[in-house]
Amino acid sequence: MDERTEGDLPVEHEPTIAFEPGIAEGRTPAQRVEGAFGWALVVETGPQAGLTYVLPPGATTVGRHPDSDIFLGDVTVSRHHAVFHVDDRGLAVEDLGSTNGTYVNGVRVDRARLAPGDEVFVGKFHLLVARGNGSP
Repeated sequence: MDERTEGDLPVEHEPTIAFEPGIAEGRTPAQRVEGAFGWALVVETGPQAGLTYVLPPGATTVGRHPDSDIFLGDVTVSRHHAVFHVDDRGLAVEDLGSTNGTYVNGVRVDRARLAPGDEVFVGKFHLLVARGNGSP
């Protein structure tokens, strides 16, 4: 984070870069994650490829800000990019007014319900939605 102040206003010197994702073709997304319970996000591409984030009930923030629950440190990701909501109805994602938007299965969304196998793009990060083995 490179932030300085000019007068009383903070000035960000690491702006978000415009980026539009493409859909991975010819892949069968993982829909279940061995040993994980509940909902999970599997990083398919990007600097953190191979990582799995298990989502707890409630809200999980995603962004380039160091206080994000899921930190995605790339300039294609906004500081406060999106939030995933896990509740009794399942999993949803909400874009937080990000520069590059949040995409679900190739469509830019403000808010969307998710299902196992859905592809979510946050900047250049390709996340696959999965359920754990013990999930109903």
